[in-house]
Amino acid sequence: MCIFCEIAKGNIKSHVVYEDDVCMAFLDLSQATLGHTLVIPKTHYTNIFDVEEEVLSHMIGVAKKIALRLSETLGVTDINILNNSGARAGQSVMHFHIHIIPRYDNDNFSFAFKSNKLTEKEFLCLTNKIKF
Repeated sequence: MCIFCEIAKGNIKSHVVYEDDVCMAFLDLSQATLGHTLVIPKTHYTNIFDVEEEVLSHMIGVAKKIALRLSETLGVTDINILNNSGARAGQSVMHFHIHIIPRYDNDNFSFAFKSNKLTEKEFLCLTNKIKF
């Protein structure tokens, strides 16, 4: 059983702030910060690797609408929009979703990027491996 599929079907109560035919947005139970919202597709996709591009495009548009609404109603000027795809990336519910996390002074929410220093040769090799 996928908890987000059950929420999308209306079988589990949630605090919905937005809904259309493609996706819905509801307040995250954890509330990492006040207004922390999740945007999920109504169709089950495990992660970014299998969500359809049209759905993904639609969802990022909805994420922007939610961010603007949070700014208007809660007065936030800073926000994190993130996705964790896969267990090693921190995904705990295996149904694609986008986190919208408003940021406040002293909100005690953080994540940090660790710097991995590469040589110019390593950058060139990596660039050539990845680029289209």
